[in-house]
Amino acid sequence: MRIIFLKDVPRIGRKYEMKEVADGYGRHLVMQKLAEPATEGAVARIEKKMTTDAAMKKVHTELLMKNLAALEGTTITLRGKANEKGHLFASIHKDEVLAELKRSAHLDMHPDYVILDRPLKEIGTYEIPVIIEKNRASLRVIIETEK
Repeated sequence: MRIIFLKDVPRIGRKYEMKEVADGYGRHLVMQKLAEPATEGAVARIEKKMTTDAAMKKVHTELLMKNLAALEGTTITLRGKANEKGHLFASIHKDEVLAELKRSAHLDMHPDYVILDRPLKEIGTYEIPVIIEKNRASLRVIIETEK
């Protein structure tokens, strides 16, 4: 069965990729809404969607490039409960950093641009790199204890 992936499926296929799979597995992916059969109409619709998605990503990237200079030196503050030694009870993840950046600096970023290797687990100041294509900026995150 020939299918078109609608979402990334680990170790199987990426979004909008067309691939030949076993019939039973293809039906399973279609039922899970992870793929659809590769008919002529579906192929045309997916190609059109791919071009619009690429154009939207290009426009979004261009806007971020303009705001990258404004992002340099931006500081956001997050609060969390911590023990006496400064260890947070709940670590701070990339999603929380992006939400605070959107709320305070009015910058909506794609999670792929923000490089956070591991969750932040202690009170302190962190420099988080933001990489858009070959351009780089730094975001300062201050984590404080809740009062």
